Amino acid sequence: MTNKMTNNKKHRKADIAMDTPPIVSGEQWEAALQQLLVKEKELTRTRDSLAAARRRMPWMAIEKQYKFDGPKGKVSLLDLFDGRRQLIIYRAFFEPGVHGWPDHGCIGCSFVADQVAHPAHLNTRDTTLVFVSRAPQKDIKRMKARMGWELIPWYTLTDDFDKDFGVDEWHGTNAFIREGDNVFRTYFINSRGDEQMGSTWNYLDITALGRQEEWEDSPKGYPQTKPYGWWNWHDEYGKD
Repeated sequence: MTNKMTNNKKHRKADIAMDTPPIVSGEQWEAALQQLLVKEKELTRTRDSLAAARRRMPWMAIEKQYKFDGPKGKVSLLDLFDGRRQLIIYRAFFEPGVHGWPDHGCIGCSFVADQVAHPAHLNTRDTTLVFVSRAPQKDIKRMKARMGWELIPWYTLTDDFDKDFGVDEWHGTNAFIREGDNVFRTYFINSRGDEQMGSTWNYLDITALGRQEEWEDSPKGYPQTKPYGWWNWHDEYGKD
């Protein structure tokens, strides 16, 4: 009886007609596409303008000393830069009390991790990306191997970093820059803003220095090179 009822439900769902767009000729389709491309280009220009505004955001000095557990022991916030000028930190939820523990992290955070591009492209723009959560390193190591996230540096929170930067109860991405040993917070996104993350371009667009390409609207003195000029295969950076 149960199987029969389930099958009937499936059939009823399949019978519901989709309110699809009209079927048109190739010429009509091309005309509709060109119309929509006007809006697409407007969105691209707006996105570029927003990134330019991010590069002009004031910097917030970080006075507090934060510590994290890493694969090789205790590290500081400055250590997370790994010698580079910029740092992006995504606060993921993989820890006791989170759905999926201990086998998985939060479904949404895991979705973000699945999108992360090869870090070599960010690294060559003097930028490091790391994930942080409250899981012990042994659990992080196990989960990274299971999920194929070996290329994502992942550290354990040990203090109030997440609370101080608005990510103690919800995921979020913080961007930082350093001048010598001085660290500054430059930008922050969360909620649906994190949906876009994973692409090298989108990560660079939330940083203080941006993509560092000549076409960008950036303040005077910002590092910039020709577009395409710095691009390379991810295993070829540094060989030239």
